[in-house]
Amino acid sequence: MEANTRDTGRLPAAFLTPGSSSFMDFLSGHAPSLLPGNRQLPPVEGAIQVPHGTTIVAATYPGGVVLAGDRRATMGNVIAQRDIEKVFPADEHSAVGIAGTAGLAVEMVKLFQLELEHFEKVEGSQLSLEGKGNRLSTMIRGNLGMALQGLAVIPLFAGYDLEREKGRIFSYDVTGGRSEEFGFAAVGSGSVFARGSLKKLHRDDLTQQQAATAVVQALYDAADDDSATGGPDLARRIYPIVSVIDEEGFRKLTEAEVSEIARNVHEGRLQLPNGPQAPLV
Repeated sequence: MEANTRDTGRLPAAFLTPGSSSFMDFLSGHAPSLLPGNRQLPPVEGAIQVPHGTTIVAATYPGGVVLAGDRRATMGNVIAQRDIEKVFPADEHSAVGIAGTAGLAVEMVKLFQLELEHFEKVEGSQLSLEGKGNRLSTMIRGNLGMALQGLAVIPLFAGYDLEREKGRIFSYDVTGGRSEEFGFAAVGSGSVFARGSLKKLHRDDLTQQQAATAVVQALYDAADDDSATGGPDLARRIYPIVSVIDEEGFRKLTEAEVSEIARNVHEGRLQLPNGPQAPLV
């Protein structure tokens, strides 16, 4: 897809030709080399050492959903970055959290954001939450070649369904397989511990504040047992990224809001190091 150098100021014909409402279809037809999954890697021996994002968690509550992620990126046994952001708005009523190869994951999120914006501009309406989940599934499937070389991207997608009037969560595997999660979900290296924590803490009647506290507790538990997951760093003032999506749209909690939750969780752990205890019955 080359610019029209003879007649400056005019877009190439490809931009003016009617077609699919999918920006990915547009790229596939006119500039397939720009798609992340079509990159050619040089031959290497052994595992490729690149920064990886770790743990993402989500939990629903009446009226919406909370999506959160820790801030640590690792490269082998080394902490590559302490304050990486892994939770991004996809559009007005949805968000995506990334685990896996950090660079590819961020690039995929940007492409996903553009895909949803392109659809809205072409069709004049938002894609349904189910449709957004399907589009993300297609993008992950397109990255399968990279995943087989060790550069996998595993997102967690959450949003507010305007038709069903509730928050929903979707998880994926490396082949693009999509599953809807009910109540709560977690992906990444610390997901086993985070999911176990949410299994005990999540209830159907949580308030938004309680749901936000529950996901921070889950990330704290994940960091407690998984070295690749970073818990709240009170000394450096690095806290998890916590976002809420409800009928009014996507909102990222401020640093002051998250720090208050994190400090309350930390104070509680000084008394109960293993966290809040669920009743036996």
